[in-house]
Amino acid sequence: MRAFDTAHASAHPLAPYGWDEHTAESFAPHGRQGLIPARVVRVDRGRCDAVTADGTVRADSASVTGPDPVRTVCTGDWAALGPGAGGLPEVRALLPRRTAFVRSTSSKRAEGQVLAANVDHAVIAVSLATEPDLGRLERFLALAWESGAQPLVVLTKADLAPDAGHVAADAEAAAPGVPVLSVSARTGEGLDALAAALCEGTAVLLGQSGAGKSTLVNALVGQEVATVQSTRSRDGKGRHTTTGRELFLLPGGGVLIDTPGLRGVGLWDAGDGVGRTFADVEELARECRFPDCAHTAEPGCAVLAAVDDGTLPVRRLDSYRKLLRENEYLAARTDARLRAELRRDWKRKQALGRHMAERKRGPRR
Repeated sequence: MRAFDTAHASAHPLAPYGWDEHTAESFAPHGRQGLIPARVVRVDRGRCDAVTADGTVRADSASVTGPDPVRTVCTGDWAALGPGAGGLPEVRALLPRRTAFVRSTSSKRAEGQVLAANVDHAVIAVSLATEPDLGRLERFLALAWESGAQPLVVLTKADLAPDAGHVAADAEAAAPGVPVLSVSARTGEGLDALAAALCEGTAVLLGQSGAGKSTLVNALVGQEVATVQSTRSRDGKGRHTTTGRELFLLPGGGVLIDTPGLRGVGLWDAGDGVGRTFADVEELARECRFPDCAHTAEPGCAVLAAVDDGTLPVRRLDSYRKLLRENEYLAARTDARLRAELRRDWKRKQALGRHMAERKRGPRR
């Protein structure tokens, strides 16, 4: 690996992958140590593929892999590489993330899982071939807003549903303030508009299996980089074809991170994201008579009045309540886990202090 001037961001070999002045500034201390900048394009079992000025290399990421899944190396991370054992480069450090798409794991422990780092656009794919799950779309939107990225809803397989205007209207109602595009990777409908929206920055593609993500990736990249399988004929559900998260360059500019289909979309510290996803509900709530209105049976509740007159769908209010409860419950579990970890750390330090004191006193006589 060769060293080079990292100061001029626009002329940097990694500029197509998102290298900019902010990244250069963050990397500068590592550059002075002789380390090499790279962007992680794929992670696999303690190692990762990372693109450098000299091309893509395989690197050992064990040194930056800790017990916290949120802080471990992830596709989209910017890394500082140095020589490792056996001639294999190793990740010496990760640069601070600008944004991160994080969900809660399905384990009984309150833990988060980072799916993509340093993303500017969160593209949520929803298939028009089946009736969309609006509640799941709202979950994706809450996590997208919380990540710091700009959400974008893409209605895929438009060629299979030419009269799905009501679906687009429902999606727009579930995603206030978020662009909604209808596309067809088969016919090319909407692809130019989508490529133009993603031509700058990094996008992560999210959605359920069967949403047509792999086909969409191939269409945007311009070559077969993702395996495509047909959906099951009996229920229209998809089969998992993408097994890992991988980063691709787009020919018109920009970077795209493909992700496997997600069955579970658990919230993770997404209070602000829920608020932005349900901006219409929270705007109504500001008109309630009581500032602590729970929107259940209180007099003068503007939210319930909107439900009664049909302005606000009852499904949307139910979804809002559900996500708020889930996020509060997860926050409580996370706080309890942190308290337990602090207690364990305190006990370990106490035991270590006693051990050191006994060694200092010497053997008993």
